[in-house]
Amino acid sequence: MAVSEPAVVAGGVLILAQLSAGILLYRRTSTGTEVFLVHPGGPYWAAKDEGAWSVPKGLVGAGEDELTCARREFREETGFDAPAGRERHLGGFRLPSGKRLQVWAVEGDCDPAGLRSNLFDMEWPPRSGRSAQFPEVDRGGWFDEPAALSMIAPGQRLVVEKFYAEYA
Repeated sequence: MAVSEPAVVAGGVLILAQLSAGILLYRRTSTGTEVFLVHPGGPYWAAKDEGAWSVPKGLVGAGEDELTCARREFREETGFDAPAGRERHLGGFRLPSGKRLQVWAVEGDCDPAGLRSNLFDMEWPPRSGRSAQFPEVDRGGWFDEPAALSMIAPGQRLVVEKFYAEYA
């Protein structure tokens, strides 16, 4: 079961920190170990590349098991199922937003060309009153350690560092 960490804000109001869960898919190749990262979709991310990629992840629902959430989010964001039964818990990480992120490393493979993401709605262009749909993830890719450390969002860099230090 997901447990969020409490935090006190001004005025003594108690809020719960959001909890996300994700899967870091990895594969071993003849040249080393690569991790699968995703690039966020939508117009705000279209021109951003280095430092914009992410572990496929999402918010844990009330009462939802964290690993179950990680698997659901991986499927929603990529269209792929992560192999079951070989999960390695990398631990919990605090993101700059204040969210907590639980991540599991799973060995497997997928073809980024086959990625199919769920969609989200947003007002676009801004202040137009019109709504448009965009994929939550617009592409995925395999990265070796130096490339992954360069491409991943700075707040998730520790996830990649821990993976390569402990499992690669």
